[in-house]
Amino acid sequence: MQTLSNNELSEENIDWPVNMRRAIELAGRVITATPNPRVGCVLVKDGVVVGEGWHIAAGEDHAEVMALNKAGEQAHGATVFVSLEPCSHTGRTGPCTDVLLEAGVAEVVIAGIDPDPKVSGKGVAALEGAGISVVHLVDFEGAARAINPGYIKRQQLGLPYVCCKLAMSLDGRTALANGESKWISSAAARADVQKQRARSSAIVTGIGTVLADDPLLNLRPEELDLDPESRARNKKSLARQPLRIVLDSHLRTPAAARIIAADGEVKIYTVNAVPKDQAFPDNVEVVQATKAAASVSLQFVLESLASKFACNEVLVEAGSTLSSAFIQAGLVDELLVYIAPRLLGSDAKALFDRTGLQSLADSVDFEVKDLDKVGGDIRVTLVPVCPAE
Repeated sequence: MQTLSNNELSEENIDWPVNMRRAIELAGRVITATPNPRVGCVLVKDGVVVGEGWHIAAGEDHAEVMALNKAGEQAHGATVFVSLEPCSHTGRTGPCTDVLLEAGVAEVVIAGIDPDPKVSGKGVAALEGAGISVVHLVDFEGAARAINPGYIKRQQLGLPYVCCKLAMSLDGRTALANGESKWISSAAARADVQKQRARSSAIVTGIGTVLADDPLLNLRPEELDLDPESRARNKKSLARQPLRIVLDSHLRTPAAARIIAADGEVKIYTVNAVPKDQAFPDNVEVVQATKAAASVSLQFVLESLASKFACNEVLVEAGSTLSSAFIQAGLVDELLVYIAPRLLGSDAKALFDRTGLQSLADSVDFEVKDLDKVGGDIRVTLVPVCPAE
């Protein structure tokens, strides 16, 4: 495999960056393909785009197959630009390397190597073994990885990418002293949260939230602010429900809870045995977890979601206690905070459940990744600041 940067491209291949940017753009328009990665593909022949594709959902055609189908006979002799190394194994669908070879493409240009051990390097080897030139366009590797943070983290570390969502007032409060919190944020912000749910493989909450608020925590596609093209493009992924996860150490989840009654699968993580007289509906699985200070181990939960349920991206929507626990454990990759322009007062409930800090050195620090206005609210995306070695 040849590795090239953009400034090493010949004049003949000067348009390669344009085509690779388009492949990555197509991948980025996919809301989720969980447990698979988001992938985009562009076929170019004689300087003209003859086919484009993206991976719609698990079990559906991969990006390369969609692009080849659109190109038809023009795929013969074409250059393939794909945001991730083509697969060479049989899963729910056949190997993409086989269909590329059958189509008679001339060369394949990739933005990154697939970290999945079943694929990594094997797709490149299969193509090159059949005489197809493969080029790794390294300047696009960062952009390609950014589209699939959960897939890459799961394959490399055995953990999903964790986003913790919070909503607060200007004075950092989540509810009035009497517990009233509906609604702190605007309708636009709540619709934006639906987008985060749509991206996620699973939504995690705690038993405290279930007992206090009785939430649904489901994906409601009708509330998503999507243009018709995006909605049609993502029809398959919007038809699925993310797993709903309840961390319930002492198994207090009511069988009649709305989170259970809604469509989709529910996993309840507990350290207690299920009583003989307690029955849950068929969509509920009780998972025995290891303990951490007499509670469910958060590390165990994330490892289980990655290994047992192939979750790429996990959204934590919980109260201050569980959200703080995830953050304190260093298990949050991204913090998504919606700030409503209102004041709730000093006796209202705080965003985080942590007291006793005596030094700024004990604080948990974040840096702002993105800042935007959503409806009347402010959305801040933050990532943890790693301590200096």
